[in-house]
Amino acid sequence: MKPRKLLAMLLVLSSFFIFIFGAGSTAFGAEEYIYVSCMGNLEFFNAHKFGWKWAGDRLGVKTTYVGPAEYDLNAMTAAFDQAIAKQPKGIVVFAVEPVLTPTINKAVDAGIPVVTILGDLPDSKRLAFVGSHQYTLGFLGGKRLAEAMNGKGKVAVLSIPGVKMFDDREEGFRAAFKDFAGISVVQVGDTRADTVTAINVAKDIMLRHPDLAGFACTDSTGGIGSATAAEEIGKAGKVKIVSMDRNSDVLQKIQKGVITGTVVQNDASMPYWALLVLYNHVHNQPPLTTNNSAAQVSSEPDVVYTSVNYADKSNLKYFLDANKMYKP
Repeated sequence: MKPRKLLAMLLVLSSFFIFIFGAGSTAFGAEEYIYVSCMGNLEFFNAHKFGWKWAGDRLGVKTTYVGPAEYDLNAMTAAFDQAIAKQPKGIVVFAVEPVLTPTINKAVDAGIPVVTILGDLPDSKRLAFVGSHQYTLGFLGGKRLAEAMNGKGKVAVLSIPGVKMFDDREEGFRAAFKDFAGISVVQVGDTRADTVTAINVAKDIMLRHPDLAGFACTDSTGGIGSATAAEEIGKAGKVKIVSMDRNSDVLQKIQKGVITGTVVQNDASMPYWALLVLYNHVHNQPPLTTNNSAAQVSSEPDVVYTSVNYADKSNLKYFLDANKMYKP
């Protein structure tokens, strides 16, 4: 082969290998980060899946999303174990129940940093928590509901009592109402996170309190349940409803004027901040000591609270358009 042709071929080959194996390439050999979750069939998690991939693309790393489509903690734990076996650079996990604590600790003991998201298990060996401040979600919802009610009237709370996340949100709602002497909470209904149950509970409350002015909902089930109940008994728009989360069904009820507004968690950006914590732990630890690992110290934040937003008719379009964009 002539020298000039040989040189040209070597240049082409070198360019190919740089493209395939170069720094930041996600084609082959890129470092991997895994998000372990459950209930992936819910629309809520579409934004998380989208944000997780978006974050990986920005940082030039491979991001993988695993876990059962349903609320199946055994299947989720199995997916978590499989993720550990792959020895990724880091794992993000929806810390929905304390039963996941041993598996989080197992990952950390294997040298894999873990960040909890949405829910937290602070007694585990997790590196950090990224998600919403639950009390703040409720407080913002309470302020918006009180304003919609002109600061007076009876309110019912639809929640899942006994679950800390939702109890904290209820506490936030109640704290906001304290600034409005004309507002009183007359009942708390347990939706059991089931839409049919939420509809029936909301109907029962409205029949018991015919002058009810508002529903404070700690999750989207309460929002849809109270909205549907209000429509069915002819009180749509008369009873003010503040929901939680930006599911398309909730947004459509806002569009129809049945739900007043909804508190929006920073769902699409949570995975980005979680990945940043892990990536910086791996690559960019500030030198708190001469050897952070040997000294057993952490230089990262251990809690990252993401911002809280609110959707109503004024900005509804942008959330609906984003939900279409998030669809798998």
